[in-house]
Amino acid sequence: MSTVSEDRAPLRMGLLGCADFAQRRALPSLARLRDFTLTAVASRDADKAKRFASRFGGDPVAGYEELLARDDLDAVYIPLPAALHAPWASRALEAGLHVLVEKPAAATAEEAGRLTRLARERGLVVMENFAFVHHTQQEAVRTLLADGAIGELRCLTAEFAFPPLPATDIRYRPGLGGGALLDAGVYPLRAARMFLGDDLEVTGATLRTDTGRRVDVAGAALLTAPDGISAQVGFGFVHSYRCGYTLWGSAGRIGLDRAYSAPDDFAPTLTLERDGRTERRRLAPDGQFTTLFGNFAAAIRHKDVDGPAHDIERQAHLVERVAVTARRFPL
Repeated sequence: MSTVSEDRAPLRMGLLGCADFAQRRALPSLARLRDFTLTAVASRDADKAKRFASRFGGDPVAGYEELLARDDLDAVYIPLPAALHAPWASRALEAGLHVLVEKPAAATAEEAGRLTRLARERGLVVMENFAFVHHTQQEAVRTLLADGAIGELRCLTAEFAFPPLPATDIRYRPGLGGGALLDAGVYPLRAARMFLGDDLEVTGATLRTDTGRRVDVAGAALLTAPDGISAQVGFGFVHSYRCGYTLWGSAGRIGLDRAYSAPDDFAPTLTLERDGRTERRRLAPDGQFTTLFGNFAAAIRHKDVDGPAHDIERQAHLVERVAVTARRFPL
């Protein structure tokens, strides 16, 4: 890999894994930016790599090792199954490449520590793909909160859940890092960190397990910040759809109903309750994945290694504490 220059030449990106999610959301967003050019596309299925390359550009590559061995890349994006995130992110860092990896970047705090130590040692950026935190609707909520629109924050509730998945879905496969906590639960946990900070204590948690598939399919957790503000999160694969959070303060409430997965053309609705009135504000659509990729490029150019690494570490620590603390029940 050649060194990234300080000019504005596009960074050369490799795709490590031709996931459906990358095809639907990530690569169309990447194509809108001048910061990157898609240089190579790797899959263990050579035909799949060719199909992706024909649509999005770049050279098709049969195999992940072959992609990492190339000398014409600056960074890789990794949308593989959860259990493969940290191992392949580590291999990419060892190859001298910056890494944007799907969530969760690591399944445990120890795994996160190994990954981020490697990034710091190599002076490389490893960033976890929580695109929703980059959507402008989150800034709208933060501004209202800072302006005292609901008084002092007392608690947060956050949920991300959806109906059962097809039986063949990889999220039901424990060997690939399946389960509701690592797939859905990480979103409301990240939302709690966004508003309550990194020093959250897990004061209670539950996980419900599909014993036939041997993965958790539902869960909840109660979190407490050092100042006593609480967060209650819920998640799972056995619910009606819910994708939002509510901030409850001393003088009102703020809510978002499509907080984590808003499409680029979707105009979110923010609900503000105060003084006995409910106001619904229509917000502007926003391309959260495009912003994410832009921020990844900025971190690379500014050599911001510590910020993204710290974020991965704190997120993995919180998720692990939920898993360790949880009482487990059969579905």
